[in-house]
Amino acid sequence: MKLDSSASSTHQALTQPSRSAANTQHTAINTPFHCPELLSPAGNWDCARAAVAAGADAIYFGLPQFNARLRADNFTNEDLPELMGFLHLHGVKGFVTMNTLIFTGELEAAEKQLRAVAQAGVDALIIQDLGLAKLASDIAPQVEIHASTQMTITSPEGLQFIESLLPLRRAVLARELSVKEIERFNSPLTPLEVFVHGALCVAYSGQCLTSESLGQRSANRGECAQACRMPYEIVVDGVQKELGEVRYLLSPQDLAAVDLIPDLVKAGVKSYKIEGRLKSPEYVTAVTRVYRKALDAAVANTPYQVAEDDRYALDMTFSRGLSSGWLGGTNHPYLTHGRFGKKRGPLLGTIEKVQNGWIKLTDTTGIPYAAGDGVVFDAGENRDLEQGARIWKIEDDRIVFHKQFSGINFERIQPGHTVYKTSDPKLESELRKAWQNAKLVPRREGLQITVNGKPGEALCITCNGVSVQSEEPLQEASKRSLDTDTLTAQLGRLGDTVYELSTIDNQLEGNCHIALSTLNRLRRQLVHKLDENYSPITHGTTETHYTDLLPEKNDTTSDDIASLSVLCRNMEQLEAAIEAGIEKVYCDFEDPRRLKDAVKVFRSTINHPQSTISLATPRILKPGELGYLKLIERAEPDGLLLRNLASLEHYKDRRDLIKIGDFSLNIANPITAKLLKNQAQLDQITISYDLNIGQVLELADRTPCDWLELTLHQHMPMFHMEHCVFCVFLSEGTTYKDCGRPCEKHVVHLKDRVGQLHRLQADVGCRNTLFNGRAQTGARYFKALHDAGLRKFRIELLDEDRTAALRIIQAYRQFIRREIGADQLMAEVQALEKLGVTEGTLTIP
Repeated sequence: MKLDSSASSTHQALTQPSRSAANTQHTAINTPFHCPELLSPAGNWDCARAAVAAGADAIYFGLPQFNARLRADNFTNEDLPELMGFLHLHGVKGFVTMNTLIFTGELEAAEKQLRAVAQAGVDALIIQDLGLAKLASDIAPQVEIHASTQMTITSPEGLQFIESLLPLRRAVLARELSVKEIERFNSPLTPLEVFVHGALCVAYSGQCLTSESLGQRSANRGECAQACRMPYEIVVDGVQKELGEVRYLLSPQDLAAVDLIPDLVKAGVKSYKIEGRLKSPEYVTAVTRVYRKALDAAVANTPYQVAEDDRYALDMTFSRGLSSGWLGGTNHPYLTHGRFGKKRGPLLGTIEKVQNGWIKLTDTTGIPYAAGDGVVFDAGENRDLEQGARIWKIEDDRIVFHKQFSGINFERIQPGHTVYKTSDPKLESELRKAWQNAKLVPRREGLQITVNGKPGEALCITCNGVSVQSEEPLQEASKRSLDTDTLTAQLGRLGDTVYELSTIDNQLEGNCHIALSTLNRLRRQLVHKLDENYSPITHGTTETHYTDLLPEKNDTTSDDIASLSVLCRNMEQLEAAIEAGIEKVYCDFEDPRRLKDAVKVFRSTINHPQSTISLATPRILKPGELGYLKLIERAEPDGLLLRNLASLEHYKDRRDLIKIGDFSLNIANPITAKLLKNQAQLDQITISYDLNIGQVLELADRTPCDWLELTLHQHMPMFHMEHCVFCVFLSEGTTYKDCGRPCEKHVVHLKDRVGQLHRLQADVGCRNTLFNGRAQTGARYFKALHDAGLRKFRIELLDEDRTAALRIIQAYRQFIRREIGADQLMAEVQALEKLGVTEGTLTIP
């Protein structure tokens, strides 16, 4: 629902000097953060070279650890000095991604990697984990800290909170923001970075627990299993809804915001980021070239239309269909059509006739096709079974396929099916030659030369702390003396060196003369000394160690009794918690207008002096949505379950409320825990759902356990999305304004490929959460957790009725009091949870 919120070989060749499109001078723009930057992906050496050749101002890349694209080739620590030397030689910056959560046992390895990154002269670190960012700023203060999109920065208030924690030099905003929302970020401290092209995650970055929940492959650890690209069926009020060929309900089209670059420049965006560290160098070449032209035109404020050839290149190099994503504003059906989840390319047309071996198209789109091109047939069938092949030849407007080698079953091809072009060998060859044959020129360093001397003394030339002087003395000029023009002409002949003459300060006294051959020899000597004096950029590190940032472990509790809190999602569940005698409850209602009633009911029935009711904030707050927090405040709760950075900023100085940081803050190590507890003045912290039992115990060993609460039972919140499934597939609308709000009228599940049902719910901001249909319990680990010092445990209800909720709560109360064992608890919960129970993410793989 929605309420108004106002309530190899290539690698060796890289070091050779050459000329690049990247070295052209881009027109400056009058913004607080100077000239915009084009940032390209590099999953390997070839992609790095392609990005530089195509005009990137900077590249971002990963190392084998702490990298959200572990499936990319990536670089090694040993590669770093050579790679950074190559980039800096050509005037390009290099950013290392350490954009995953860091577990307690990894802090030492993370520190080691930070020191290697600094030593290699890396320009910036792109970081998700707040504790790692703090460690990086303390250990390597000369390396810029860029907040990854994995930090889920969705509002100016959220950015303001991060700025209060860290010396931030850039913030990569969430991809769900529109241009108008980006305009509302007016931080004088932090330049903004925005994704403008590439794959879109359906879930908010940093908030997707699907791969972790279903397969223990965390997206917050670089192991996304791309569950959003899989087919799903929609089940409405227990009945499967027929959607025809529409099965990919959670697979967004790819982002292509090239037409919005002028708007983003006007909005003050500093960096324009291209996604694709798993893509080819041909993709990097094509996309970087297109956006280089668009950005240069926007910066120069000159009219620019994207050429059709460029649009075609964007579509062909990789595309699941292209859209402007959320940047143009909310239009749910535009983003996700549901027909396919894999690479497609441009549509060629519709099949008019088909016979064994050939097809004829109608309603063609004008996209050219030729022998050797790859195509795929969209027959509306299971995409795992869809057919594709290369064109053999074109005869009389018929597309002919080789009967033996194409492998096509023409009985499955029918008139009316659509055909997409998936491969263009000619374009691929052109792009490959573009990056392989590019002549990359080094960036030239400007020399400011001073010339001293007088007749009878040696001629002395000084530059950048280096001096050379002639063996023979200067002579008295009989005719033309040695003037600045002559010095400029001779000393400026720097040819293929990495230098160019900027200025000459002529300090000669009297009428001097010297042979031009001597000037030329001195110039060569100067260049030689400058080369010898050159040292690659490196950044020093401090004596700080990760152990210096750990919280003081001062657990003094002797209380053996564990406490149980319950999160309720409706009034029935709250009544069940009250009946069970729960003294600490959280309420997370879809309709926050019911919260005031919930607080009133709880206080009228629970009289224990230590009883508390806390209300959950939304997981996401976008610009202008602080009104949701005011709506929660009006219910006058005892405390708040804070789920986003903006709420941490909004409430950081409040002392009259209990403040609990929830799982969505991704607290995975003791440095993050200490940082957030101190800066946001939190009373309690929920352990991240990305941790298995071993990692939880490591966290508990290094963190005061009275800070920590662990969720012992829950339906894992997998996808948390701006994308509204209710709007797209259960209405004719495009936004909450015209969808008719089916989320308030129906119980909806999505059914995955193995037949498992998962509950879908919408929150107050119309953001959808898909919950794992199977409940997760950590009951078998309770003893180890208790022995480690943990005493605060939570169970989260989802859609249980009052009777089931009461029995689940009572079973867990008996369990933590050691009145029943884990097996009996599991049997009781298994009987109550309709879709089953798993030990889920706590299990060590």
